[in-house]
Amino acid sequence: MTRFIDWFNRTAPDGPSPLPALTRAGIAHFYYECVHPFEDGNGRIGRAIAEKALAQNLGHPPITALAMTILAKRNAYYDVLERNNTEIAPTDWLLWFAAIAIEAQRRTTALIEFLLDKTRLLDRLRGKLNERQEKVLLRVLREGPGGFKGGLSAGNYVTITGTSAATATRDLAEMVAMGALVRRGERRHARYRANISLRPVTPVMIDAQGNLVVLKTSCERAT
Repeated sequence: MTRFIDWFNRTAPDGPSPLPALTRAGIAHFYYECVHPFEDGNGRIGRAIAEKALAQNLGHPPITALAMTILAKRNAYYDVLERNNTEIAPTDWLLWFAAIAIEAQRRTTALIEFLLDKTRLLDRLRGKLNERQEKVLLRVLREGPGGFKGGLSAGNYVTITGTSAATATRDLAEMVAMGALVRRGERRHARYRANISLRPVTPVMIDAQGNLVVLKTSCERAT
């Protein structure tokens, strides 16, 4: 850890051997995880170190969902760490990390747009929802851009509000009519989501030549 901290300080923007932002952040995270100094919490600290490195190079805290994106890709994350932790030059890791940083920025943009849309939706519906409907809508919005996994159902509505199935069906129909929710499916297969545009996060990778490659459009949403 003493050698790691010395390296981290030497490669800082104002240090004697500065490195580019993504390179330094990726290597810092990788080196720290290889040292693995604590029994627990190394992943969280490692992600914080990477974000600190980016902040130092940018001159301000980065508005990017780096930690969230790494966690969303945790299986690939563990795999690429395992494959590279015996190599002196972790090139494959840096390619993966750079692509994740780019995807993290796209997730951040999608999340910010969701928060703006959420505010507009709530402003438009102010005073129009009954207490049950408002409680359910806020619960759906609290799940983030992805909403309820699989969509909100009438059964979910009953569980959240403690009301009857008939009242839940009526409330949901009213929320669709006033533009609070969007429905897909019919009857017991009906599922609902907040009436906010979905913004898929397109996954990317960086090839061995350093080119950004956009992968097929993902149905995954920023969460």
